[in-house]
Parts: sequence; structure tokens; C-alpha cells
Amino acid sequence: MDATRTTRQLEETIDNFEKQKIKDIKTIFSEFITIEMLFHGKALEVYTAAYQNIQKIDEEEDLEISVVSYLLSLQQVFRNSLYPPDYSSRLDIVRANSKSPLQRSLSTKCVSGTGQVPTCRLRKDQQADDDEEEDEDLDVTEEEN
Repeated sequence: MDATRTTRQLEETIDNFEKQKIKDIKTIFSEFITIEMLFHGKALEVYTAAYQNIQKIDEEEDLEISVVSYLLSLQQVFRNSLYPPDYSSRLDIVRANSKSPLQRSLSTKCVSGTGQVPTCRLRKDQQADDDEEEDEDLDVTEEEN
């Protein structure tokens, strides 16, 4: 009798478990399908708007704009070929701003003070030479202009 009662309780527990499992699966799939329908509905809206925008394109007007843009770019290329950039003045600017190898090696060697932040030193005569070179470069570029 106890065995029969226990068997019946187990069968009821298994049936309840299976019913709950089916309800859970139904809920999960319903939520998944709802989310997918929302996603694809939004995608359909975006595709519809894109399709309508493509249909609004005026081929003749777009062709005219493309031709004008192309002609303007050709005109700019032609002007650039007539008036090439002044490379010598650019080279002078680069030279004025660049350091010699000796200056680079000296500026990377720092001498530390007495427990203070290390300071970098250049020889005063080298710095004076550099200042004179920069002044000469500026004079040359001003004369060219």
C-alpha cells in the first residue's frame, strides 16, 4: 500500500514537472519569437525607407552634379600643375626646425642636479650657432617671398 501511494506521488510529481517544463518552453519560445518579429519589423521599416530614398534619386540631376564635381577637380589639378608648390621654402622650414645629430645626442644626455629634477644642457656656443642659422634661414625665406 505504501509502495502504491509512493508510486502515485512520484507519477504526479513527474507529471507536474513535465507540465511546468512545457509551460516554460512555451514562454521562452513565445518571447524569442516576439523579439525576432520586433527586430525584423524594424529592419523592414529601415529597408522601406532606404528603398523610398533610392527611388527619389533623380538620375539626371545626380549626373549633372557628378560632372560638375569632376570638372572642378580637373580645374584644381590644372591650377596645381601651373603653380607648383615652393619646395625650397618647405625645405628651409624643415631644416630650421630639425636638430643636428650632435644636438640630439646632447639633448638626450641629461645632467642631474643635487637631488633635483635632472636638467639637460647644451653648450652655449652650439646654441648660439643654431640661433644664427635660424636667423639666416628666416632672412632667406623672407627674400624669396
